[in-house]
Amino acid sequence: MKIHEYQAKQLLGRHGLPVPLGIPVLGADSLEQAIQEVIGASKSQTVAVKAQIHAGGRGKGGGVKVAKGVEVARLAAGQILGQRLVTHQTGPEGRVVKRLLIEEGVSIARELYAGILVDRGCSRVVVMVSAAGGMEIEEVAARAPEAIVKEHVDPALGLAPFQARKLSYALGLTGTAARNATSFLQKLYQAFVALDASLVEVNPLVVTSDERVLALDCKMTFDDNALHRHPEVAALRDLDEEDPSETEARAHDLSFIKLDGSIGCMVNGAGLAMATMDIIKHFGSSPANFLDVGGGATQEKVTAAFKILTADPDVRGIFVNIFGGIMKCDVIASGIVGAVAEVGLHVPLVVRLAGTNVEQGTKILAESGLPITAASDMADGARKVVELVKRQVS
Repeated sequence: MKIHEYQAKQLLGRHGLPVPLGIPVLGADSLEQAIQEVIGASKSQTVAVKAQIHAGGRGKGGGVKVAKGVEVARLAAGQILGQRLVTHQTGPEGRVVKRLLIEEGVSIARELYAGILVDRGCSRVVVMVSAAGGMEIEEVAARAPEAIVKEHVDPALGLAPFQARKLSYALGLTGTAARNATSFLQKLYQAFVALDASLVEVNPLVVTSDERVLALDCKMTFDDNALHRHPEVAALRDLDEEDPSETEARAHDLSFIKLDGSIGCMVNGAGLAMATMDIIKHFGSSPANFLDVGGGATQEKVTAAFKILTADPDVRGIFVNIFGGIMKCDVIASGIVGAVAEVGLHVPLVVRLAGTNVEQGTKILAESGLPITAASDMADGARKVVELVKRQVS
């Protein structure tokens, strides 16, 4: 789960990390008051007006403006709020800006980078820093990987003081700034663990002219499997920033991720779902989604999954690939028939069933009168659905 910058900074503040003074704006009615409060409470007339969307590159896309004085800030906010912001992460369709962050201006001496995530290669959390703050970390890694300094953390010990100091010195910091950065990194790691985060990225991490260290921007994502332990974090979810199909899938307890291909997949089991996506690529097409209905799915859940697939305008064909162990093939077949009866079928549908109650499932589909193409195995099904979609397009 992702959250907005202002929400991430509020969480950092609760864990003792220094952040600039900022007030979120959720609508035009509260804009004027927020600007006046930030300017009144800060030492400077300068404020930053920041679009709040779940995507990076906001500054390059025109979603971050620095303004001096109430009137200029109001005009800047009016240019951003309600506009469709396009960045390299939103895609060409962009995102409508429905929230802003009005933040105090900061006297910046240096811009740095700090990030924490799980390194699955070594099964440990890794803390990363770079002197190339303000740049996309992927760009830094591609151009100058040596500019990224990493420390892997022993989960039993946490980020040790010597590791935090090592990272601070690697940034070229000394004296008060180095001490502040060391403290910042240790607290950032503690917040990462306490919140069950999967990513915390502070970019830029700034050193001010008076040697304070602040999180000028922050991105956080969380492990969905741990949200039951953090209702205060789960409450921060902004459904306007999430794909509607993923929201619908979550309501039915389906594992669903929207992708950019043209063939919808409905599979039981994460491993089989990954293999299904791979074999679709092998035969020359791309999956439109990852969708695992699970081992104990009901007919209602299968129907909901099929509706999600058929509602996607990018889906040009559907491949249902079921290996019935716990899941019964007749349940899948009944769910498909029920869903098609309700929403219709406008794209080719290929179904491969194997395992428990396969005879009953095959019979249900055969007697349904629906234009369903049967497949003998996974490769046969992938080949057929790719060919049908290509034939339809041509």
